[in-house]
Amino acid sequence: MASKEKLIIFDTTLRDGEQSPGASMTRDEKVRIAKSLERMKVDIIEAGFPMASIGDFESVQAVATAVEDSTVCGLARALDKDIDRAGEALKPAKSARIHTFIATSPIHMKSKLRMTEDQVVEQAIAAVKRAKGFTDNVEFSPEDAGRSEFDFLCRVIEAVIKAGARTINIPDTVGYNIPHQFGSLVGRLIENIPNSDKAIFSVHCHNDLGLAVANSLSAVLHGARQVECTINGLGERAGNASLEEVVMAVQTRQDVFDCETGLDTTQIVPTSRMVSTITGFPVQPNKAIVGANAFAHESGIHQDGVLKARETYEIMRAEDVGWAANKIVLGKHSGRNAFRTRLDELGVIFDSEEDLNKAFANFKDLADRKHEIFDEDLHALVSETAYENNEYCKLVALTAHSESGKTPHAEITLSVDGKEKTSSSSGGGPVDATFCAIEDIVASKAQLQLYSVNNITTGTDSQGEVTVRLQKAGRIVNGHGSDTDIVMASAKAYLHALNKLVVPEERKHPQHYV
Repeated sequence: MASKEKLIIFDTTLRDGEQSPGASMTRDEKVRIAKSLERMKVDIIEAGFPMASIGDFESVQAVATAVEDSTVCGLARALDKDIDRAGEALKPAKSARIHTFIATSPIHMKSKLRMTEDQVVEQAIAAVKRAKGFTDNVEFSPEDAGRSEFDFLCRVIEAVIKAGARTINIPDTVGYNIPHQFGSLVGRLIENIPNSDKAIFSVHCHNDLGLAVANSLSAVLHGARQVECTINGLGERAGNASLEEVVMAVQTRQDVFDCETGLDTTQIVPTSRMVSTITGFPVQPNKAIVGANAFAHESGIHQDGVLKARETYEIMRAEDVGWAANKIVLGKHSGRNAFRTRLDELGVIFDSEEDLNKAFANFKDLADRKHEIFDEDLHALVSETAYENNEYCKLVALTAHSESGKTPHAEITLSVDGKEKTSSSSGGGPVDATFCAIEDIVASKAQLQLYSVNNITTGTDSQGEVTVRLQKAGRIVNGHGSDTDIVMASAKAYLHALNKLVVPEERKHPQHYV
């Protein structure tokens, strides 16, 4: 039987996924996620938008340095300064791609760009040619292609392919399209553009109508051979096409798709957990593939069927996506070498021995309170250890009291810019009292938009992971903290968010063309 064509998986968790409100990641966190994607054998990792900020530039540069087996991509508007900045950030990469874009829909050209069709075509060609000065691997996107006029799309794409673009990405930027319509659009473009055989056609779908995965798969059936997606479907507004859903749909339905990805799908769940922990965006229990209930059966009929033959109600094996990989590996008697070895296996690399020592000390503290340590616990622990190095407000001590018939009360001591301060407060519960006590000290005047609690693993001694979302002056940040004591976890999460507000990082949004 002839081998099937390759479906290229382009992951944009580090770029488009980071545009979710409050989902910003540090440089080291981006490198950790990138290494996990590399272990999964993701083909292209879009590491960021180098022109957005110094932090984004350094993150792309760090990922380009750390990743060896995947291609590292940087996003750039169709502007010389953007392309030059992306080229500079990608210099360390063994395999680099520049992804440049300009809007092509009538509403975007008229209202945002204020450019004519001829001007857009001219700028698109110039951008691709400039990008080719840095790498032969150039991708071009006609932004808002889903609402662009077909004949103009053909004109622009033919021109940029002639200029040297080797990947043409068709984005459904606002999640407007319907599967049969979007798939047909991609098929018609491939059929009608004379030099379409000189490029790989890609799709980048947003989930505003809940159709991102369906639109992506429809495009694949019509000839697209690259899908742009994110772990857990992370992304601005309603998110992007979910990598795990696209990959497993193609793998499970090989009777339908004449292509295959070649990914190591056993890395899906560990990577999902890592992204959730780092961004503070919990995975809903009924989320396909990576949700806690994705392979759970409560119905007696279903349980009976699965026990007799798994295929009666399960179309894929849980272990194939990495559920079986999360085994108990460490405990209070585990030594430093075992701790380091397991973190190496999880793709966690420390910048210094000092950072490793801090993480190991935190691990020992956790092991004294929790009998069995899971991989999820380690991911949470490493994330929190990283935050400890860059905290303006640090938790020193916390006492919270809750008793039937009495008003809950909390006393907290913080180190604020190196000076210890203590305050106490009452509240509707121990968590509310703790937050009020923190505010008495820092007086941030931030608004609490979200407070959620999830257990990281199973068991009554499981760590609780708390996510807090704060808003101040139009800026939204997420914070998360974990601990076997949920009040302590809540305080950590609140302070994590506050520390992000103290030193805001100004970042341009790549969709804002200026």
